[in-house]
Amino acid sequence: MTAFVRPARLDSIVDAIGNTPLLRLRSLEPEGVEIYGKLEFMNPGGSVKDRAARQIFLDAIARGDLTKDKVLIDSTSGNTGVAYSLMGAALGYRVALVMPKNVSQARKDITRGFGTELVYSDPLEGSDGAIRLVREIVSKNPEKYYYPDQYSNASNWRGHYLGTAPEILADVGDRLTHFVTGLGTSGTMMGVTRRLKEHSRPITCFAMEPAEAAHGLEGLKHMDSSIVPPIYDRSIHDGTVTVDTDAGWDMSDRLVAELGLHVGHSAGANVFAAWRLAKELHARGERGCVVTILCDRGDRYFAPMKWEKQYRW
Repeated sequence: MTAFVRPARLDSIVDAIGNTPLLRLRSLEPEGVEIYGKLEFMNPGGSVKDRAARQIFLDAIARGDLTKDKVLIDSTSGNTGVAYSLMGAALGYRVALVMPKNVSQARKDITRGFGTELVYSDPLEGSDGAIRLVREIVSKNPEKYYYPDQYSNASNWRGHYLGTAPEILADVGDRLTHFVTGLGTSGTMMGVTRRLKEHSRPITCFAMEPAEAAHGLEGLKHMDSSIVPPIYDRSIHDGTVTVDTDAGWDMSDRLVAELGLHVGHSAGANVFAAWRLAKELHARGERGCVVTILCDRGDRYFAPMKWEKQYRW
């Protein structure tokens, strides 16, 4: 594995996005199969969404779609909002966000700390309710806003095609046999998979979804019961695996206890999916290397209420 080297000097906090370490999850590995988690919480905004937000901002500025006299507005379940807020503050653009009222308090506080305007949608409607509300707001005042729509914006997945996937290949290269990550906007899955499928040897890529429509894995979509993001193309990946809420939460607890990794529940669900794939490979007597994404830190989820495990986000 190549050594993780943090640049000694940066011109902007934006330059700190990417080049995150790949951590081997040894305590979870069955014999003959390696499992790695990409530490996306080490991005300056604390999540994998920094990559998409950076690409969305830079591409929109280059096209002239985003100017200083417009407000960037989008819907988010939290992490993209933090990333947008960081980018707006760093580059000098105003940001407004529409998010379900029941996203974690930490995400509300962090985005407001950057000076972002927050508009809350119905918590019972989850991320789809936020999408509907932001579209209504923009339709009433289109000249005021730039609406990138992370769910349909190709810059979302391009950030991962250009950054996340090449970094994974640089670290594990030809050893990589499987990649799995969860579906929210689907940008990570679409971008990484597109790039991995161009590699010289076959790499199997699985999408992960919550097992049920009413789930407690914040930021993830149960596609059959949700508004499917226009950037999502089911034909690009090799299959879909499902993880229930308790499995994702329990794996997050296990990662803390065994590896000192305090990550969110969507990251826990990603690792559970990778662990299950690794066990299946081992059961068939196959060797392998499975990589997944550790989306964010667990401190984004402090003080949850017990009923949130079964809540529809």
